[in-house]
Amino acid sequence: MRLFRVAALAAASLFATASLAAPALAQTAPYPDKPIRMIVPYVAGGATDALARLFAAKMQEQMKVAIIVENRPGAGGNVGTDAVAKAAPDGYTLLFNINGHAISPSIYKSQPFDADKDFARVTQLVSTSTVIVVNPKVPAKTFPELVALAKAKPGVLNYGNTGIGNSLHLIMELLKAENGMDIQMVPFRGDAPLFQSLLAGDLEVALVPTSAAKSHIESGAVRALGISTLQRSPTLPDVPTIAEQGMPGFQYTGWMGIFAPAKTPRPIIDRLYREAKAAVDAPEMKKRLEALEVTPVASTPEEFDKMYFADRERFAKVVRDAKIPQID
Repeated sequence: MRLFRVAALAAASLFATASLAAPALAQTAPYPDKPIRMIVPYVAGGATDALARLFAAKMQEQMKVAIIVENRPGAGGNVGTDAVAKAAPDGYTLLFNINGHAISPSIYKSQPFDADKDFARVTQLVSTSTVIVVNPKVPAKTFPELVALAKAKPGVLNYGNTGIGNSLHLIMELLKAENGMDIQMVPFRGDAPLFQSLLAGDLEVALVPTSAAKSHIESGAVRALGISTLQRSPTLPDVPTIAEQGMPGFQYTGWMGIFAPAKTPRPIIDRLYREAKAAVDAPEMKKRLEALEVTPVASTPEEFDKMYFADRERFAKVVRDAKIPQID
């Protein structure tokens, strides 16, 4: 009888231990074990959306789990970004965003999230270049000639911009300030209407993504005066850099990267970084990025942090110096 009670107690103890262990095992299920949402805070069909879908497809292939790109546009990207800020920090809701994320705190009087503190920076996937272009009717054939023309005719020239406070607006304002140029800004709702006006000759100058301008440069529809990277583009080798035309060291590159909600466990951040880097390093991906005039990066979370806060300071200074009013 005593032996029976001992056996019964041992069995009960084993059952209890197994019951307690079951939730623990469930909690440590390998990541990921269900679909991941990658939120793009802009409309479908744009450059950011296209790159997000390209990377989502490659990472999905590697991770053997669905990665669903979800467009949540609105309020200059704030709507979709806020959705990620308030999502569970479990690695199943990610943000695919551009360098506007580092600008928005200086442009908006208030936001429903803290761009610095509410996100974990996973990786800068790519960098992008911009180029100053003019309608061929503009007599300037180099960047210094454009500066001289703007100084000779203050307030006469105009330049196009696709968003108050976006990076292209701020970099153009920086170039104006550092070179003493007085050029009037004309706002546009997107690249398509901007290029339509530029090609028609109504718009004279624009600072635009190199990827958007490349075909127009090659056809001669616009003239490229200077590219924003330190080295010339391998696909547009005849276009000089701005740095080699009187602004030594000048460099501006846009970026796209992956963010997760703050407090996402570091092992998940590390896994996402490794998968993103593997996607960037894939030979077929490198070819596709090069064709899009996009430079692969795949920085570590620490490198992305450093770059992000450097951009935050740089753009905040431009906003202050150019006296750009904040948006309510």
